[in-house]
Amino acid sequence: MTVRLRVGARTDVGRVREGNEDAYMTRHPLFAVADGMGGHQGGEVASKLALETLEKAADGAPELAEVVRAANRAVFATAAKDPGLAGMGTTLTAILVKDDRLHLAHVGDSRMYLLRDGNLGRVTKDHTVVERLVDEGRLTAEDAERHPQRSILTRALGVEEDVQVDEADVDVRPGDRVLLCSDGLTGMVDEDDILRILGQHADPQAASDALVAAANQAGGQDNITAVVLDVLEEEKAAAETAPQAAVTETVERPSPLSEPARPVETPPVADRQERFAARPVASGRRWGR
Repeated sequence: MTVRLRVGARTDVGRVREGNEDAYMTRHPLFAVADGMGGHQGGEVASKLALETLEKAADGAPELAEVVRAANRAVFATAAKDPGLAGMGTTLTAILVKDDRLHLAHVGDSRMYLLRDGNLGRVTKDHTVVERLVDEGRLTAEDAERHPQRSILTRALGVEEDVQVDEADVDVRPGDRVLLCSDGLTGMVDEDDILRILGQHADPQAASDALVAAANQAGGQDNITAVVLDVLEEEKAAAETAPQAAVTETVERPSPLSEPARPVETPPVADRQERFAARPVASGRRWGR
């Protein structure tokens, strides 16, 4: 069986930031979310460059993880050439449709969720200091969601010459719903509310819109991106799916959620604050908002 998907996607600048450093791709068989870092134009450049490299390299690469490593090298090399982009980087959570499953490659704290039979499960692990403390038993998962340092990354694309990539093969079946999102959603909306919203909206575009709206209503303190993928029955898929164009969208101001998302060019913003700053720690480098 070949997986057939129906897709909805939305990205939004949120209520606090002046520019959108998130980007997403919905071009079958590739789907991805990237959350840039670096301030000024750096974050935007990093997330868009990662997705552009992902798209160009995907056809000739033997596996998705190698494509993600190519994206890492592209972001790293671009930052090295331009002092104005020094320190930029991005998260990347990408899936490649392969036959009857989704192949996942993941770096950073954007996330992939799988909704099946009313149960929402997180597929990815955040590459953050707080998640490491949870793994070590020094912090509970509940405390981690509220921890003031929950956004400090231990791994991201573009900050070093090489990067470790998490991989997984995810078996899916008709009726499943997949969510790719940036931490601008998960930092504002808890998983119970994400589950409720996904269950309320049968249309994936309406679900994406509603998730972004919920994050904005909760304060919209970061850029917000949600890509919702519905796994379809074969006959339904033939009627409802079509090849998707690649999208690396930024929205300068919150868009009306009753309208479909459209790609818009974001002009330079000279006074945008840096979202991440590199600093040494005992276990390696980390990056925090």
